[in-house]
Amino acid sequence: MTFFEWMIVSSRWKFLSIITVIYILSCNSGPSPQEPGSPTEAPKAEQVLETDTGLASYYGPGLEGNKTASGETFDSQEMVAAHPSYPMGTILRVTNLENGDTVRVRISDFGPTKKNRKEGIIIDLSKGAASKINMVSKGKAQVKVEVLTWGKDSLSE
Repeated sequence: MTFFEWMIVSSRWKFLSIITVIYILSCNSGPSPQEPGSPTEAPKAEQVLETDTGLASYYGPGLEGNKTASGETFDSQEMVAAHPSYPMGTILRVTNLENGDTVRVRISDFGPTKKNRKEGIIIDLSKGAASKINMVSKGKAQVKVEVLTWGKDSLSE
């Protein structure tokens, strides 16, 4: 075999080797969009069991460390809320309709007060939850409240 023939055969093998390596690497390029946990996976739509809109306020000053209706100690930085009728442990998604920010909260207390309900306030958020939807500076915000999971009413058991 001449040097020229050897170069042609050698170049083909190099080319095939490069193509093979590229193919093998592309087969293991990370999770596909269909795999759970993939950054490109579309979020699953959550079933909303009930929706309400109205004003939200936040509570906490002076209540830190007090017992809530659920029996737990109130921590204003936890993602909790008070509602007049939802069972304790109910999980909600609260959306600030002024800016689109959302937060998930768990019902741990009853509220707002009758006086505040007369003003249109439908839910009291902890200061931590209110911070997540950027409503602390205003004190109140127009919100959408969506029930994602009903809690068990621990007071009736």
